[in-house]
Amino acid sequence: MTTLHLRKSIGRSPLRLAFLLIPLALACFALSPTVQAQLPSPAPDGGYPNGNTAEGDSALLNLTTGPSNTAIGNSALLNNTTGSDNTANGFEALFSNTTGGSNTANGVSALYYNNGDNNTANGFNALYHNTTGGNNTANGVSALFYNTCGSNNTANGVSALAFNTTGFFNTANGVSALTFNTTGSSNTASGVEALYSNTAGINNTANGLDPK
Repeated sequence: MTTLHLRKSIGRSPLRLAFLLIPLALACFALSPTVQAQLPSPAPDGGYPNGNTAEGDSALLNLTTGPSNTAIGNSALLNNTTGSDNTANGFEALFSNTTGGSNTANGVSALYYNNGDNNTANGFNALYHNTTGGNNTANGVSALFYNTCGSNNTANGVSALAFNTTGFFNTANGVSALTFNTTGSSNTASGVEALYSNTAGINNTANGLDPK
């Protein structure tokens, strides 16, 4: 009986050993570098290839090849595809931009409709309607709000050049300066509501509080 028991034990031991080795082999295979799962894309903390950074739900969601973009905020630079060197900070900042480059938008919905180049918008809804206009600077809530294709404009102050659409080479410094200018060009207004009612006039200069 003892001999028989020993034979049965010897006969079963290789099978038991196999059952022990199979899970170990599978574990080693899973840890092999060739079969490890790929890192998530984008990488943690919003790092994309080509120098792009995105933090926020849907930020830079549709990016294809555009390099050196930074999007911070929900839906910032959402539709950007090939545009490069753009910075968007704020909910839906530079939301519609696809190919425009070298734009900076700081504020909720700043440069929302933009596809132009070299624009800077600081403030809620600044340069909101800008589409193809370039080289514009808007500092203040709703500054250059309705600008579409006007270029080379500078607006500093809440609602400065707010209604400008296609006018160019205008400079407005002060709250509501050149507010109602639409197509007028080469105007300079410094002061609260300076050149407030000008719409299409050109080559005007106004300095001081409310010289309309």
